[in-house]
Amino acid sequence: MPGRRKRIAKAEAINNRSYTADNAPPAPKTWHDVSNKPLSTRRSVIIVTLGLFQILAWGSSFYLLSVLALPIAEDTGWPTTTVIGGVSLAMLIAGFASPRVGKIIQVRGGRLVMAFSAVTFAAGLAIMGLAPVLPVYLAAWVLIGFGMASGLYDPAFATLGRIYGQAARPMITTVTLFGGFASTVCWPITALLLESFGWRWACLAYAAAHLFLALPAYLLLLPARAPGLVAADDTDGVKSALPANKEATALWVVGIILTTSGAMLALVSMHLLALLQTRGLELAAAVAFGALVGPSQVAARVVELTFGRFYHPLWTMLVGVSLVTIGILLLWMEVPVIAAALITYGAGNGIISITRGSVPLVLFGSDRFARTMGRLALPSLLAMAAAPTIGTLLIEKGGASLTFLVLTSASALNVALALVLIVGFRR
Repeated sequence: MPGRRKRIAKAEAINNRSYTADNAPPAPKTWHDVSNKPLSTRRSVIIVTLGLFQILAWGSSFYLLSVLALPIAEDTGWPTTTVIGGVSLAMLIAGFASPRVGKIIQVRGGRLVMAFSAVTFAAGLAIMGLAPVLPVYLAAWVLIGFGMASGLYDPAFATLGRIYGQAARPMITTVTLFGGFASTVCWPITALLLESFGWRWACLAYAAAHLFLALPAYLLLLPARAPGLVAADDTDGVKSALPANKEATALWVVGIILTTSGAMLALVSMHLLALLQTRGLELAAAVAFGALVGPSQVAARVVELTFGRFYHPLWTMLVGVSLVTIGILLLWMEVPVIAAALITYGAGNGIISITRGSVPLVLFGSDRFARTMGRLALPSLLAMAAAPTIGTLLIEKGGASLTFLVLTSASALNVALALVLIVGFRR
């Protein structure tokens, strides 16, 4: 009995003592799943899995028709504009589905959502490859739209935020590094498949990649259950959320910036070669200059990954929208150094893609991050769906000058709104 009393007294003394700097309790664990198995050892696997299949997801959806649109139209006799319109249809579907996807990730985690994206991508691409008539082709893009809603950047970012909380910021940047190679990797692969087997077999090959590579990877390598969020060290030294009275306004401002940026990206991506040719460049030269945009995006993301932890994500957003504004303005002014304008523009877009995840994570917190990403994706994807058509009308009515005027004005608005966020909402 005396021995037992001694042990009890010792335990009470330990529980009641005050910790000092030299005698502190262990630091809290980082984010973990509900089984209490630490996810830190699986971090690299999760990032690489999401990153690699971002290349496949973007390359077999958003970038697919850059190579296949004309061959599909020539082979089937379907109108080229309608063939290209498949991507816009998919973005519309993705936009309306995104809020629901965000809610599901918030409750259940991203594993089943990402797996669903692989299945719907595979089904849509298989139907496209077998489509006998135009309505079936368009129905295939409806399925691909559900794949885009559940498998592109926004759900991938939401998945990381759901698992790692505030610590997800550098992981989001890393995933965008992978995604930045989507066109670089998939355009040559698509062209090779087209040349060797035809456009239908190219679609079927991508469907098989989603079904036999992406689907098993998501099911086997992503956490099986939604993580239980626990207190974690704020590794970036950034506060996790805004006061409730500022949150609604900040959400609107961030939404406008991301929506405008997405629309500009879609418009310029679709019409860049045409805009450069109006400046007197031959097609081959326009293609060569246009190829500078992709590497510039990746290079800017590498810089942000290296130095981003030293400053608030809102400064990243300001730099991104400012570089886009400068790049477009230089193109509008017809400066002799076109390469410099396109590199600046590409770097800005590369940085903005990171802020799609990092800014909402910091401003609105990790508790509702997945739901917030779904809400922000809706207007952005709808704007991206409409932007190519708007660009066509602008070029037809006012030429390159009017188009660049509209783009510069929209981008300058983004700069002003980013400054508003820094002044009014940074914590």
